[in-house]
Amino acid sequence: MMSRLVQQFVSWLLVEKGYSPHTADGYQRDIVDFYQFAGETLVPADMTSQLVQSYVGSLYGRNAAASVARKLSALRTFFRFLKREGVLSVDPLAGVAGPKQGQHIPAFLTVDEVFALLEAPVVSDRYWRRDRALLEMLYATGMRVSELVGSNLEDLDLVAEMVRVRGKGNKERIVPFGRAAHEAIEQYLPERESLILARANRGKPLEREAVFLNGQGSRLSVRSVERSISNYAQRAGIVVTVTPHALRHSFATHLLEMGADLRTVQELLGHVSLSTTQRYTHLNISHLSRVYDQAHPQAKGSSRSQG
Repeated sequence: MMSRLVQQFVSWLLVEKGYSPHTADGYQRDIVDFYQFAGETLVPADMTSQLVQSYVGSLYGRNAAASVARKLSALRTFFRFLKREGVLSVDPLAGVAGPKQGQHIPAFLTVDEVFALLEAPVVSDRYWRRDRALLEMLYATGMRVSELVGSNLEDLDLVAEMVRVRGKGNKERIVPFGRAAHEAIEQYLPERESLILARANRGKPLEREAVFLNGQGSRLSVRSVERSISNYAQRAGIVVTVTPHALRHSFATHLLEMGADLRTVQELLGHVSLSTTQRYTHLNISHLSRVYDQAHPQAKGSSRSQG
């Protein structure tokens, strides 16, 4: 019973909800964790609020608040699916409160740190053209790393300098990118063709769609991008931990610092809710002070005394 329901749930996430395989795998792991707590003989009739509360209680102390919240979110979605399928009549999670979490402020890089990171791949690196191109695209578009590795060649319009991005729930958006990213992509494309030819010579199935390929000529993985960015950040002397998401945060923060309005940034990031985008309004103190000094009539405290 467990295996069949979980498989149906994962299929529903992928096919009907349009979740990425990475996200669906995470949901599956969290549901399996619940089943392991409850016992392999668990049937839907056993899924009571008392059982769920016991499970939630077991999570505290061995999981961070964010992890508990994520597991509860997966369970809530799973139970909603079971109700939809007629397997459950009542949601066992109804009335069960999740953990209180502090406000998460996304990490971001300064403009100088971003430029140092973009210049970190050098000619002596085996795939420096590819890595320079993916770094430029991440910063130029604010794409999630999963969206980047899922990009296909047909999604790129180099003439218009636009890319079609397939986001969460398979929702599409069009995002512009600048000349730097354009030039980096142009330099990388011959290397991409070489990877495809090398794969063909080995008798492997060709990957003609993906923009970014690994050394074997197949689609680059999220993990590979994360590892490369971490290595380049260390080389660039950036002391904080740098992830692909940090570049997304930097993209949003720098746009806002330069005067972009929140709604535009929301569209570029592919956020459904404006409240999600508002997390990026944490402009640094020096920027706020500079704007205040330039804009406020009494910032210098001299105009009134002399008037």
